[in-house]
Amino acid sequence: MTAKSSPLFLGIDTGGTYTDAVLWSEAGGANGKVLAKAKALTTRHDLAVGISGAVDAVLQKAATDPAAIKLVSMSTTLATNALVEGQGGRVALVMIGFTEGDLARDGLKAALGTDPVVFCPGGHDVHGNAAKLDLSGLEAALPELGASVSGFAVCAYFATRNPAHELSARNLIRGITGLPVTASHELSAKLGGPRRALTTLLNARLISMIDRLVAATEGFLAARGIAAPLMVVRGDGALVSAAFARQRPIETILSGPAASLVGARHMTGLDNAVVSDIGGTTTDVAVLDQGRPRLDPEGATVGGFRTMVEAVAMRTFGLGGDSEVTLEDGALNPRILLGPRRLVPLALAGMMHGEAVTVELERQIRAANPSRMDGRLAVRTGVPERLAAGLTGAEAKLYELIGSTPLAVDRLLTSNAQNATLNRLVSRGLVHVAGFTPSDAAHVLGKQANWDAATARLGAELFARRRDGRGQAIAATPEAISERVLTTLTRLSAEVILETAFAEDGLDGAATVAHALVQRAVDSHPGIARLSVALDRPVIGLGASAPLHYAGLPPLVGHDCVVPEDTDVANALGAVVGQVRVSAEARVSQPQEGLFRVASGESVRDFNDEAAAIAAAETDVRAIAAGRARDAGTDSAEIEIASEFRVSTVEGQRMFIEAHVVAVASGRPRIAV
Repeated sequence: MTAKSSPLFLGIDTGGTYTDAVLWSEAGGANGKVLAKAKALTTRHDLAVGISGAVDAVLQKAATDPAAIKLVSMSTTLATNALVEGQGGRVALVMIGFTEGDLARDGLKAALGTDPVVFCPGGHDVHGNAAKLDLSGLEAALPELGASVSGFAVCAYFATRNPAHELSARNLIRGITGLPVTASHELSAKLGGPRRALTTLLNARLISMIDRLVAATEGFLAARGIAAPLMVVRGDGALVSAAFARQRPIETILSGPAASLVGARHMTGLDNAVVSDIGGTTTDVAVLDQGRPRLDPEGATVGGFRTMVEAVAMRTFGLGGDSEVTLEDGALNPRILLGPRRLVPLALAGMMHGEAVTVELERQIRAANPSRMDGRLAVRTGVPERLAAGLTGAEAKLYELIGSTPLAVDRLLTSNAQNATLNRLVSRGLVHVAGFTPSDAAHVLGKQANWDAATARLGAELFARRRDGRGQAIAATPEAISERVLTTLTRLSAEVILETAFAEDGLDGAATVAHALVQRAVDSHPGIARLSVALDRPVIGLGASAPLHYAGLPPLVGHDCVVPEDTDVANALGAVVGQVRVSAEARVSQPQEGLFRVASGESVRDFNDEAAAIAAAETDVRAIAAGRARDAGTDSAEIEIASEFRVSTVEGQRMFIEAHVVAVASGRPRIAV
């Protein structure tokens, strides 16, 4: 079958800066073939605009009929960004069997903010035995709540052992208000009521937001004549249908990083690797084990909230191609420091603003002595004026001086105190600072050429004039300082990769150890104690700049570094080549001797025989997993069942305590006929 006659698959990733699109065909070898790829700036005010820009460019490059696309899959940062930025709809939290004191646990009160909460008597014990349920208070409050919230989150005490009271509340709310309701047992089977309530609350907040994204994307696809199923990448790297994601948007947090891991494995065929994805602002590092991303056993943490959502165990560092370049203070031979703040590269500022940038840099070069403010310019970000509300007097005065044309910081600031004021404007997202970055260094050395190299060289010349502790210039030429900056970025990349490896191995002080080992690895005088380190698996380098920055990585980490051909669109590719994967769980407990209670899905049943109870639990989870797999978008799921038993031995006799039965269903997503 040729690529032309094979069904085509469209992958989309909405990143912080760019939205990527990939057109992929299963034909063309064991890993298929990327037929076209494109990028467009992410449009945060309306993600569908950026998506349409990237997808239209891909369709034009491939010169293909949109009707030939049989599957569309996307990863998105929308849920992650919303939680980080505290966005989302106003929802009502219904707590059944809990007290107000429970709000103080697991950050639930902070997450709730000013949203309403209703407490109702009820809930269950650890064996699923019910307390008396009273929903009269909830029923009385629903008419008013229904007019002031976008949805409801319901969490009952020990609902994972018996969801009956959550179901009663859900049915009551839907019957009176008709609004979306998220019940905690639908999202997690883990114990820990307040954290389960937190997860449910956040999910309810995100429903309307994800619904708008999916609706906008489906509308765009329909307008282009693409009649294909739409899938979304979950935080653990699995695919689910758009309808599934609409109901459980919380599961899409860390969707983008998870997609990059799936893409990395697909492009390289490596089952065991450390994956390092370097962007402009951050480096994300995670581990592949036996072909699957390692997941965070405690649940994903986003926006300071620890959820019960299974997601990739990803460590993020403020290190990238656009990281701020600074010097170590007070040292005779100061080290180059990078990040964690992102600057607008001077090469990019020069391309966008021309002489407004170069004139200022040339003026500073002509000065007799270098200044700490050399090579820095400030410019407004262009956000609406209403977002500048609430500035202090000093902030408003400084903000007024900054316009849409870059202004040299040494002309803008008259005191060191104003530097802190400028940093606050940057933190508010009102102002960008342009300065010397690794991207500029790459332009100076001819290793990057997408922006203005002449402006980058001016910035490098200014930085090279900076003085060390002896009063000497830190570098003789722009090329020399640029080499040092790129070498530093590679060394720091090795450090964050090793730090992640040590942390995954459970070692304390991972950052300190990683720094010491990399220092010794490149030091020509290793010292009395000889240290060396080697990863047990290769590194997969992702990101458009990975071929440049990771070329010198192998000797620092003691293993190979593989940079795939399509590393710049790994997320979008991962979105389209992944698999549907869902699970279902059941628990068998023994509330009294000789009675075995099976809690699975939304049912609770009792048996007089352990074997019969286990068999029933396995049958239940198989059926539930199969149904969820169909809802998630696959018709060809393979189901695996695993059971874990807790038993004790008393006077030589085996005593059953509890069993945990899990079914995992996985398969390729269904495609359009």
